[in-house]
Amino acid sequence: MEVELEIKLTLSERAQAKALQWLLAQPEASRGGQKDLMNRYYDTPDAALNRARAALRVRQSGDRYIQTLKTQGEFVDGAHRRQEWEWPLPGPELDLSLLEDTPLKQKLDLQKLQVAFETNFSRQVVMLETADALVEVAVDFGEVVGGGRSRPLCEVEFELKSGNSSLLLSWAKALAVEVPVLLNLISKAEQGYYLAGITGRETRVAEDGECARGFLRALSDSWLTGAVLALPEDCFRQLTQKSTESGCHATWREVEGFLKSGCNTRDLLDHVPRLGFLQLALAEG
Repeated sequence: MEVELEIKLTLSERAQAKALQWLLAQPEASRGGQKDLMNRYYDTPDAALNRARAALRVRQSGDRYIQTLKTQGEFVDGAHRRQEWEWPLPGPELDLSLLEDTPLKQKLDLQKLQVAFETNFSRQVVMLETADALVEVAVDFGEVVGGGRSRPLCEVEFELKSGNSSLLLSWAKALAVEVPVLLNLISKAEQGYYLAGITGRETRVAEDGECARGFLRALSDSWLTGAVLALPEDCFRQLTQKSTESGCHATWREVEGFLKSGCNTRDLLDHVPRLGFLQLALAEG
């Protein structure tokens, strides 16, 4: 078992091409491998795995197959921290015996697992190496397929391989200055569940002291569903203060104006190119 720390940014196809160009131009960067990845995600008919806040997949890359189990984990300082198990497989079929010694065994009937949806994409890797940290950047382009429907997948994902975890956020913020991005808390698996009609989504913001974190989650939910994002008035006040403390007051005022006029996240990203930088600054605080 490993603990994974990553930051995932969603962007348009055009912005993604510019992001890759920018990443490769950095003195600390080296181009890694490129590969096509086919991923089948599994769950029970009643989505017991999803309710257990975990994701199970079999990934094909060339003639190699990997079975992976991930927990949803925690969201800390803009990054996801979660547990992960990986096992090589001889072929594309799920191996239930590998799950016997994981928390999954106690949470559901393994015999009921079946294919729920797929995520299929091309991945270009860029390595960013400094004296303080090694960060792997995955630039993913493809689609999520489920329930007879599909939607495009364009992501840039920063993962800490070793060293100082604060560098993860620094690199993400540097990219967010160059191209419009969305700090997306919706995993590929969650996108697949929603597209397949297995789970629904409610866009809301917590009205307690966790307003900033709730706002970040609601932005992601609105991006997924297309729903208009509505904030309580008290949340506007909290976010005004927090964005000012983070040095992003002007960007927040833009965001605030569009939200009050009735706007979803996709439209917001079109109108406010520095939305992702604001999100990362709020997450850092």
